[in-house]
Amino acid sequence: MYSPFRKANGETGRHGRSKSVWNIFVYRSSSSKFDKRDPPKELICPIYGCLMFDPVVVSTGQSFERTSVQVCKDLGFKPQLPNGLNPDFTNVIPNLALRTTILTWCEKSGAEKPHQPDYYAVESVVRASMASTSSSSISREDSRIRREDTGIRVSERDLFKGVTENPPMLLSHAASEMKSRNNHFCSSSSSEESVIANNSPLLPFKTRLSSYSSSSSQSTSSEIISGEVPSSASTSSEDDYYVVQFKKLDVYEQEQAVISLRKSTRTDEEARVSLCTPRLLSALKPLLVSRYAGVQPNAVAALVNLSLAEINKVKIVRAGITSLLIDLLKGGSEETKEHAAGAIFSLALEDDNKTAIGVLGALQPLLHALRSGTERTRHDSALALYHLTLVQSNRVKLIKLGAANTLLGLLKASDIAGKVMLVVCNLAVCQEGKSALLDANAVDVLLGILRNWNKLDESTRENSVAALYSLSQGSLRFKSMAKEAKAGEVLQVVVERGSGRAREKAKKMLIAMQRRVKEEYDDEEEEVNWEGILEA
Repeated sequence: MYSPFRKANGETGRHGRSKSVWNIFVYRSSSSKFDKRDPPKELICPIYGCLMFDPVVVSTGQSFERTSVQVCKDLGFKPQLPNGLNPDFTNVIPNLALRTTILTWCEKSGAEKPHQPDYYAVESVVRASMASTSSSSISREDSRIRREDTGIRVSERDLFKGVTENPPMLLSHAASEMKSRNNHFCSSSSSEESVIANNSPLLPFKTRLSSYSSSSSQSTSSEIISGEVPSSASTSSEDDYYVVQFKKLDVYEQEQAVISLRKSTRTDEEARVSLCTPRLLSALKPLLVSRYAGVQPNAVAALVNLSLAEINKVKIVRAGITSLLIDLLKGGSEETKEHAAGAIFSLALEDDNKTAIGVLGALQPLLHALRSGTERTRHDSALALYHLTLVQSNRVKLIKLGAANTLLGLLKASDIAGKVMLVVCNLAVCQEGKSALLDANAVDVLLGILRNWNKLDESTRENSVAALYSLSQGSLRFKSMAKEAKAGEVLQVVVERGSGRAREKAKKMLIAMQRRVKEEYDDEEEEVNWEGILEA
């Protein structure tokens, strides 16, 4: 018996198609004695070699520790089992029966219950297995070549290894390709787009990030020699070089390759599109979680560059990279957090990604980064939140996280106040956001900002008025709160000195407030008259 769940093969359906049937096996010990030193092999993960904490069944029927499966998927590795089979990690099912068996064995044998294995500990075991598998395959190939031709004096193993590590290049094209790229490297690019709050166009606001080439990056300490950038970037399989290099066990080679990818995609739009393939994204994922300071920041920065191409944004999210970026935003180095926030911001520009990014849990880390990150991290986090809150579901999620008080407090921070105001404008248009902002005394905060009229830039003035106007729509609470905060004086200044859109909104709010006052006055007069009539 190998696992409590086993998938039977070979059954054929009525149309000739093979069907997969899951047979359930329950492990029963053949002996009443439990040996603490020798657990049954069925309870041990074939990859990690320890008792399984969270056993799962894969598509081919074997049982593994969940962390082992995740590591193998991240590294793109399929181990060869003792029976010669390679497991399929496409789908996994929790193996509750085996977990119960493991806990029962531990209880009866007096052994300590298994703990969740450390990801990096499992990764080191898997990488060692990958190295041994690679060495054995090279040895087998070497033996085969020797048998076929015993007259060759050069070491076939060295020849085979050399071909594997140095794929053929089109050297005739390398010089022209590098000359073109070097010209690109001498320039930088950025673009701007206008943001819209409350369906009204505002002044141009810089929301589009440019490719990352921070001087603080580790690439400055280990630059690639220009002649070593692969010319394979011009062939039909442009990602081959990077995929091979990323999967090597030599960390230095990984670092050099990811720096090369970062450089190649810094300004070259065509390279971004042609290199962003599912194979390359899959090979890049392990480098995003690498603990080496020269690998991880450059990998995330390269991903930012790839995400700048519009056609790549959905590809990257569907490749399962968003969750890794969120984890990096939570616990990466300051440089890595900057790149992670920039990548999430870039991906959030695509409408098809907004809901998915919110569901994956990006809102809370972005909100936290607004208060604790570097200037670049706060900038990109604020703009990422702005684009994500253009979707109603993300507005509701952000409100449930208690964002109203946080955002209103951040409006006092001069460096990102204008960007945070964009998020407040988005929240104010929905009923949940309006209620939460009014509870957080948003009317008084916004009026306080507008009282410093001369110190505000035009976009902040207009967005502040737009947020007030959204809060005033259909809300009796707003009118009473505005009256207490003496909003009439501030709105009168807006009418006299504001832009066209701001003046129009301020006039509407003043008219609504005056109408409310008049209604209250009429109600009081009417009430007095009725009392007089009743007394008479």
